[in-house]
Amino acid sequence: MQSPADWPILVISVVGSILLVEVVRRVLIRVGRKWALARHLVEHCTWPAFTVAAVVAFNLVFGPGMFGDSASERGAASSVQRVLGLVTIGAITWLIVEATYALTDVVLERLVRIEGERNRRARRIMTQIALVRRIVAAVIVVVAVGAMLFSFPQVRALGAGLLASAGIAGAVVGIAAQPTIGNVLAGLQLAFSDALRLDDVVVVENEWGRIEELTLTYVVVRLWDERRLVLPVSYFTQTPFENWTRHGSRVLAVVFLRVDWSVPVPKLREALYEFLQGNPLWDQKDWTLQVTDVLPNGLVELRALMSAADSPSSWDLKCDVREFLVNFVRDNYPESLPRFRVETPETRVGVPD
Repeated sequence: MQSPADWPILVISVVGSILLVEVVRRVLIRVGRKWALARHLVEHCTWPAFTVAAVVAFNLVFGPGMFGDSASERGAASSVQRVLGLVTIGAITWLIVEATYALTDVVLERLVRIEGERNRRARRIMTQIALVRRIVAAVIVVVAVGAMLFSFPQVRALGAGLLASAGIAGAVVGIAAQPTIGNVLAGLQLAFSDALRLDDVVVVENEWGRIEELTLTYVVVRLWDERRLVLPVSYFTQTPFENWTRHGSRVLAVVFLRVDWSVPVPKLREALYEFLQGNPLWDQKDWTLQVTDVLPNGLVELRALMSAADSPSSWDLKCDVREFLVNFVRDNYPESLPRFRVETPETRVGVPD
């Protein structure tokens, strides 16, 4: 075995490689104020880079020569080298996956800022990128695990036998993993058919919400009350659901008002239009106030319809309009408030007993 004086060289090499990565990290932090990729690389790749630097330095300095020539020491050296090889593969895989996420985050960050009519196409691209990078990460991990396994001579020796039985094993695995494979294919179908996108407004299981997360196996819907509804991806390919933002982000807000027959509809219509012009949630496009029904209980149903840029704005606009109409009728036309008439013998005029 070599002298203990050789061990400080190993420590200095590892510490030096870590310090080098730290210098690069600080440079990227400064550059990241103007360069988005540098910022995302720092966020994702700091710890993987430290790990790779330390492991690579350890591999370069640490060799079989640090052990003696006896059989036991050679066996120990071989075991340590194998462990270092596995750690190296794992660290490099971690770094590659995080770098992939950093690169795609640059694109996703730009797409999030897009609003208006281009928002729908941006959300479609965001959904596709999110799914594709998960697939790429899964492939990279599978390849890394295969490389780790084939670093063992015993596994390489079993290669021919495994290939011979690959057909039977593939059939068994295919049957066992049929639900998972079905969900993965359904996720790809949703992403690339433009049927569902991130941030879409949907109604599923009689619940209203937005698509918060779309993975290869499940979809997370953020409900209006901040609950989360988690559904398998195959649900959206096998079950009908409502997508309110399928062809655009604009949403129509509808408010119903039941009032007495004496309500002056033209006055209400003018007041509504004046209110909408001063409300920043209205997108200045569609609006109307119509008498849509005469109810069996003797009331008149009015429907106010307004357009908004997106679903959250639509909900807030709907609440604002409802509050305005209620206050307007109450303050200006109290005689038009909902009332129910009851006829008694004393109120029957001109009708003989």
